[in-house]
Amino acid sequence: MYVHRLLAPTLGDALSLFPSVLVTGPRQSGKTTFLLEEFGQGARYVTLDDPLQRDFAQSDPNGFLDGLGEGRVILDEIQYAPELLPYLKVRIDRDRQRNGHWLLTGSQQFHLMANVSESLAGRIALLDLLPFSVLETTGARSPDLRAVIWNGSYPDPALHPEKRDLWIASYIQTYVERDVRQLLRVQDLRTFETVLALSAARHGQELAVADIARAAGVSQPTVKTWVNLLEAAYILRLLPPYFENFGKRIIKSPKIYFLDSGLVCALTRQPGAEAALAGAMGGALFEGLVVSEAYKVFALKGERPDLYFWRSHDGLEVDLVARLPRGLVPIEIKLTATPTLKHTETLGRFRELARGSAVAQGILVCNVEQQLALPGGHLALPWRELPEWLSRELDGLNGT
Repeated sequence: MYVHRLLAPTLGDALSLFPSVLVTGPRQSGKTTFLLEEFGQGARYVTLDDPLQRDFAQSDPNGFLDGLGEGRVILDEIQYAPELLPYLKVRIDRDRQRNGHWLLTGSQQFHLMANVSESLAGRIALLDLLPFSVLETTGARSPDLRAVIWNGSYPDPALHPEKRDLWIASYIQTYVERDVRQLLRVQDLRTFETVLALSAARHGQELAVADIARAAGVSQPTVKTWVNLLEAAYILRLLPPYFENFGKRIIKSPKIYFLDSGLVCALTRQPGAEAALAGAMGGALFEGLVVSEAYKVFALKGERPDLYFWRSHDGLEVDLVARLPRGLVPIEIKLTATPTLKHTETLGRFRELARGSAVAQGILVCNVEQQLALPGGHLALPWRELPEWLSRELDGLNGT
């Protein structure tokens, strides 16, 4: 079963404006299926995951490109043959008015981006296809929170829950542990597994590099390197703190979120869907799901995620701050079906301290069944409705 991906309009626009487009994202997020289903008609498709095609591309780039014909070309897993990129540049420059000819995919962003920037700067649009958003999978039925958190949002386990345990275990072993570890040139698999598990246990918390390094028995620079490259591999995201002073955002500690809750459940040894949500990590899993959904909406729009968290000097914290066309929107995330005044306290405090940069209405994302007006002009929003609300905000469709 193919699920229509909401990146399609953004990709269509990019193809009309640029000679080439690169769609990146984690392995198994559905990039190849998406491109073939929605943009593959009449296109020549070649995967460089095929050793024969990869060898041809590496040994004779011009001969390889000559054999692709004149129509649209989909080059899958371009990171395996970066030697092609300078030759693509030459061909693009011969006919700069021809847009949408080259459609590339890549999974290993940290290995790929330097080559793309050097070879195709100004000639290529960069888009991310992340695992499913709730916007893409809701359909006619309201999504079940426990199932969404337990199965995660990668297409295979999301659409085929019976595969969940084996698929996630295999994904961690073959991609996270093998591919990422090899690219990092990590020799000690056990230590890398420990850092990965410790990072997952801190899902939704401030990144404590010193604590992870001490527990894993490695240096702090090593932990920083591994975590940064796991972020570049789309396994996790580091949410920066909000400061009006940009320099402070750079030097202060971010919060760490894995993009897929199913991976977190596996890495932290959760016994089951019910126990995961009811246990000690339930709040963090829920918060991480909401933050991940926010990142996905920005990606579907082809926009840089302008997302932060905020903490005051006296310890008050807003879980998520989104910079949107109409201003800064503070978003609290609580695993509750019964909002109270206490849940809105930090929303009002942030608005006061933001000195006019924040909008009048803060958002409490929680487990209510329908939207509820809250004191202070704030809004309680069902978690499943956040992606649509945020999408409308980015389009400038919601009122102030």
